[in-house]
Amino acid sequence: MPRLNRLSTRVRLALLSSACALTPALFATSAHAQTQLLLSPDKHIQLSLSDDKGRPEYEVRFDDQQVIEASRLGLVFKSLGEVGTGYQITEVSRGSDDSRWQQPWGEREWIRDQHQSLTATLSNGKYSFKLEFRLFDDGLGFRYIFPEQQGLNTLEITDELTEFVVPSPQQTQAWWIPARGWNRYEYLYKSTTLADIDRVHTPFTVKLPSGTHLSIHEAALVDYAAMTLDQRRDGTLKADLTPWSDGIRVKTQAEFHTPWRTIQIAAKASGLLNSNLILNLNEPNKLGDVSWVQPGKYVGVWWGMHLNENTWGSGATHGATTAETERYMDFAAKYGFDGVLVEGWNQGWDGSWYDNGDVFSFTQAYPDFDLPAISAYGKQKGVKLIGHHETSGSVTNYRKQMGAAFDMYQKYGVTQVKTGYVADGGDIKRVDDQGITRHEWHDGQFMVGEYLHSVTEAAKRHISINSHEPIKDTGLRRTYPNWIAREGARGQEFNAWGQPPNNPEHTVMLPFTRMLAGPMDFTPGIFDLAPKGLDAITRVQTTLTKQLALYVVLYSPIQMAADLPRNYEKHPDAFQFIRDVPSDWSESIALDGEVGDFVVIARKERARKQRAGENQGDWYLGALTDESPRELTVKLDFLDKGKRYQAQIYRDGAKADWKTNPYDYVVETKEVGAKDSLQLKLASSGGTAIRFKALD
Repeated sequence: MPRLNRLSTRVRLALLSSACALTPALFATSAHAQTQLLLSPDKHIQLSLSDDKGRPEYEVRFDDQQVIEASRLGLVFKSLGEVGTGYQITEVSRGSDDSRWQQPWGEREWIRDQHQSLTATLSNGKYSFKLEFRLFDDGLGFRYIFPEQQGLNTLEITDELTEFVVPSPQQTQAWWIPARGWNRYEYLYKSTTLADIDRVHTPFTVKLPSGTHLSIHEAALVDYAAMTLDQRRDGTLKADLTPWSDGIRVKTQAEFHTPWRTIQIAAKASGLLNSNLILNLNEPNKLGDVSWVQPGKYVGVWWGMHLNENTWGSGATHGATTAETERYMDFAAKYGFDGVLVEGWNQGWDGSWYDNGDVFSFTQAYPDFDLPAISAYGKQKGVKLIGHHETSGSVTNYRKQMGAAFDMYQKYGVTQVKTGYVADGGDIKRVDDQGITRHEWHDGQFMVGEYLHSVTEAAKRHISINSHEPIKDTGLRRTYPNWIAREGARGQEFNAWGQPPNNPEHTVMLPFTRMLAGPMDFTPGIFDLAPKGLDAITRVQTTLTKQLALYVVLYSPIQMAADLPRNYEKHPDAFQFIRDVPSDWSESIALDGEVGDFVVIARKERARKQRAGENQGDWYLGALTDESPRELTVKLDFLDKGKRYQAQIYRDGAKADWKTNPYDYVVETKEVGAKDSLQLKLASSGGTAIRFKALD
């Protein structure tokens, strides 16, 4: 009988939701002191919004369980005080949408935007604001809208009261990195109970005792401070906005809206990876024709500096020389890579470049780097130079030179630029209008604007930006498709000098945490896994085939073959996978996985020149495990029905082990179809990479 009652409740709510969606543009009601209910399109997620306690609160249910308990909403302004308590719901409008939109590049070409929406107006009789909710089958987003009002102009937000109250904190598993520390997202993830966290960055992923997974994040972060989460009482996560140097959280004007606060919900871990919620909550492309934004793969004068074979600054072992760049361009042309990244070409790298931000020039090259000659050489070879700008956190110096620097790159055919903001967390340097140096956080409102400014200035020159030491991704690649990739987590370079280096679970953790935000330039593909010996602490803690699988699992539209050319030529059979694997996809499907343990992802190549009515893309699969060896059965029902494929399999050998024998691998082929399955045997910190090449 209790089960029937619950089902009856869901049926009644479904009828209510359907009725409210009949006239989405016109339906509005006076809703004083009422609990408002909204269901996702598939009826599995239920939102309730209430002002019964004299302030707005929301709750979220997923099927028959409460996943977010009653959670507070509101903002605090320096001049107005709290906007929330004492406000009541005075009007509600509802709507729905079911449409599709096309990504110019991405992990899938077509994305469905299907949601139900509710917008509530709240007022205290003098001022008012709105809460807008959108419910999707994979979660929800909500934001504050503060309209223009008489007597209000400049506003300063001192706090945001948004809460996410997660039930059963002692039994809920959490995966997290600390917020507002010395670093900028570049930590190894911790795995604890929810009760044991403090202040954390987002995306923040948890697993409830029922097995349901949640990820809390934000979408469309523009002209606002980034949201971190601060645990108050156990399980009560409060929005904690990154402050300006003067302590104010957000400086704005009346008539503004906040970023979306997002909760992705899935019955199991792999469901989080298949979510499009973050992108769907961002605005469509504002740049117009972006055919000039091109995905691809590159090599670079980079890893040698991390191994101390070369230097960023000038001298006998300078890496960024004309001769060295042309050597890499020869390698790129021979093996089919699109570009060559060069770091350390411009003046300012000598000495302690980490502290040199004020002296960097972004237009003056060292004497041994001839930009015009290199550009001409690359054009002859069909390989583009990828530019690099390291600011060392001195953003005022960079902004002054940015226009001239991008103009110069445009002149010489540079269409992608990697920007760096190396500085400790709160050590970004800006010079204010009075000429006083202020220190800001990477993810405060000021830097949110600086990162976006670089992207829009680059777009004017048809240049794409790959931000390192960035503000976290919140889906703005939809609105500004030239924001092609970011770093924003511990990358491969930590395996060259990190203490400790990335552990075996790190790259298995990233898909369920950092990668939920968007593409990451991790720089995979290291083949010399232990340049200082297998017993060295500082080394790559994977097998060789796990490095191959990273190209499928860790999505980026620009993928680097990060190792030195000589190391690839020692393993030509394994290198073939890096040469073959694309970086732009028509479809992506997470097949299986558990956070920090293992993951299996399949992606289908996007055929940019396909003939009408023909589906030409091959499929690829990547599987990773942590330090535990494991065997997995993978159904191939994602393959196109009725087609036969040659599965080109790159797998760990029988004796492979990341500690003692990371180079033991096997390359083999099998003929398969959609009705078949494959048994994958992954070594300790191992992986499998497969290309499914269509035979017809």
